[in-house]
Amino acid sequence: MEYVVEVNNLTHYYGKKKVYENLNFKIKKGSVFGLLGKNGTGKTTTINILNGFLKPKSGECLIFGEDSYKLSPETKARVGFLIEGHIQYSFMNIIQIEKFYSQFYPRWKKEPYFELMSKLKVLPNQPLSKMSCGQRSQVALGLLLAQDPDLLILDDYSMGLDAGYRRLFLDYLAEYAKSEDKTIFITSHIIQDLEGFLEDCVILDYSGVVLTMPIKEFKRDFKQYRFESAKDLFFEKDEIVENFEQIKNMVTIYSFKSKETVEKYLKDKNINFENLEEVPMDLEDAFVGITGKY
Repeated sequence: MEYVVEVNNLTHYYGKKKVYENLNFKIKKGSVFGLLGKNGTGKTTTINILNGFLKPKSGECLIFGEDSYKLSPETKARVGFLIEGHIQYSFMNIIQIEKFYSQFYPRWKKEPYFELMSKLKVLPNQPLSKMSCGQRSQVALGLLLAQDPDLLILDDYSMGLDAGYRRLFLDYLAEYAKSEDKTIFITSHIIQDLEGFLEDCVILDYSGVVLTMPIKEFKRDFKQYRFESAKDLFFEKDEIVENFEQIKNMVTIYSFKSKETVEKYLKDKNINFENLEEVPMDLEDAFVGITGKY
């Protein structure tokens, strides 16, 4: 197995505030990997470590086998980075900005850029400052693809985009990556868009790493059970319960265990319950279930 990114026991603090400890994951060549978490859980910190902008407290991050903090120019040329907010030179138009960027990238391929630009309803001489946020996002994506990187790193690509442009962004990115055998590392807190896009993921919350596993396994094995109880209940996280919530008499338990196992668990704790059922979840439901709403 060829790995493009290898993160081993990564630990980082800001002063005395822990971001995470012993973060581990590997990204396979040609795969789409997601780092998922709420705002403030360490996604951008990880992006900054991957890009060599930040040195971790301990552990290592390897990109194409090199320490991310000491990447050679040749390896840096293989990495494309889309920063949160799609920052660009807004006084330029789509022709000018392509010509400007092309001077810095020896592997530059203008065809993917102009193919994507053809989908935008903008005039060639229209400055970026006069475009919508969604249109500017496609310019940013086009510039990223034209760099022809082997690894594409995208930090919260969805910021400010409506549903249509988010879908266009991901659909075009997925098709390009598949056809060109590219590897994608993406962070986001907008989970519903990523269903069917991601292959593997790490999920973070404010205490650190919650989960590292393939998306298909997570969706298959993570369950939501609801039942009614006349009493206020509290569950500690254990080998059965990953998370729970209660609204009035309706209790929800999230677990990787079967319904039969959860039912026996409740009976062993002498909890009176009624109408225990498994409730189907999409990826966003599962994400909220394992990280909590608050």
